[in-house]
Amino acid sequence: MNININPLNHQLTLKHANTKKENFKPHTFQELLKNHTKSTIKISKHANQRLIERNISIPDYQWKEIQGKMQEARKKGIKDSLILTSNAALIVNIDHNMVVTAMNRKEASSHIFTNINGTIIMD
Repeated sequence: MNININPLNHQLTLKHANTKKENFKPHTFQELLKNHTKSTIKISKHANQRLIERNISIPDYQWKEIQGKMQEARKKGIKDSLILTSNAALIVNIDHNMVVTAMNRKEASSHIFTNINGTIIMD
C-alpha cells in the first residue's frame, strides 16, 4: 500500500472582522480632570464675598442653567462673559468656569462692562 501525501500549495486564511476602533484614544487622567472641571462652576473668593455682601441668592436650578449657558458660550469661542439673571449680574471666565465677580442687577444697570466678548441674558 502506497500512500502519497502532498502538501497543500496554498494556505487557507481566515479573514477576521476588523475589531480595531478607528480614532480611539484612551483618556488620560489630565483629560478626565479637565473635562470634569469644565462641568462645574467655581466661584472666586472675590465673587463669593460680593454675593454675601450684596445679599444675592442664586438657586441651584439657576446655577445649572448658568452652567449650560457657559458651555454653549465655550462652543462659540467666548472667553469672558457678562451673565444677566433676573436679580444678578455675573462676570465669568468661561475657560476656567469661574464666576469672577457679582453684583445686583439694579446696580449693574449703571455700569460699563469692559474686557468681555459675550453677554448671556437669562431673564
